[in-house]
Amino acid sequence: MLLVNLAHCLKQPTGITSYTLTLLPYLNRLPSRYLSSLSLPGEAEERRIPIADGMSAEFGLKGHLKRLWWTQIGLPRVARQKRASLMFCPLPEGPRGQKAPFVMTLHDLIPLRFSRPWSPTHLYYRYYLPGLLEEAQHIICNSRTTADDVMNVFGCPGQKLTVIPLAYDESQFRWLDLPEKNYFLCVGRSAPHKNWARILSAFAKLPHHDQYELWLVGPTDARFTPPLIHQAQELGISEQLRILDFLEPEALVKVINQAVALVFPSLREGFGLPILEAMACGTPVITSCRPPMTEVAGDAALWVDPVRVESITQAMERLVTDQALRHHLRAAGFANLHKFSQQKMGEATVEVLQDFM
Repeated sequence: MLLVNLAHCLKQPTGITSYTLTLLPYLNRLPSRYLSSLSLPGEAEERRIPIADGMSAEFGLKGHLKRLWWTQIGLPRVARQKRASLMFCPLPEGPRGQKAPFVMTLHDLIPLRFSRPWSPTHLYYRYYLPGLLEEAQHIICNSRTTADDVMNVFGCPGQKLTVIPLAYDESQFRWLDLPEKNYFLCVGRSAPHKNWARILSAFAKLPHHDQYELWLVGPTDARFTPPLIHQAQELGISEQLRILDFLEPEALVKVINQAVALVFPSLREGFGLPILEAMACGTPVITSCRPPMTEVAGDAALWVDPVRVESITQAMERLVTDQALRHHLRAAGFANLHKFSQQKMGEATVEVLQDFM
């Protein structure tokens, strides 16, 4: 039996939670049980084993620490009780020193590059993650870039890694043929590696920027969102800036569909799922000329140098003045999506797990 740890799942799905829920229909093909405090869709709910609440990121550092303790103590205990042959952790977590076989997914090493050296996430990745990589039966990476990072930073052997690209939710993200509105869109968290400060500066340099708006969609953060608001005031674009916080998928799809473009010049990502979501909605994409963004977007996006504000401004200006370019990027985006289907991601994941059950 496969025991899947879903203690991390959020009530408002983003990122890793969305990835996990997308996998469930394929994991259902295996003799699997799911450890979750939340109700699950369809057949997965019938296989759910209820666990304690309060272990997700919604509960802050306390939630993370509670989940880490439970993963170390409670998870292997349940695995022994249910006689599970393998555990699957859809994020970089797992029981250490328990002789309990597990496969985990590693999404990125951003906490090592962009977190403060004394932050809990940085310390976790620097001192706890290496042991997990050594003890895991196998590691799934969501991009070639992430796999290369794991090998280069931790010396992890390549044969222990399998690259399985992420997939967008095909049931949610699609072209709605809605009238376009005059706003550029950023989707994600306001963390520094998302590069939103440079996007604000680039927008302020856009000719006739007073005719456009810049929408920031994603969970606000008391550490990072207020400085962006202050920067907008200094740049004189406060009237054009809209911060929408978290949006349910139905609302987010409409917002993406009507944007002039998704602006995603991130400094670093594990994958860059908003790129695919925008392409599925027929929305042009501006993104970084760095992997894995180039790996995901291919030739279906405008590449920019993410540290050059004028490069981002020039790309935004091209899209508001060149209708033919926008039509070309829409068609190229649709064509690019076939490489990232849910079926490919789900079946590849099941294949890896079967090998170790």
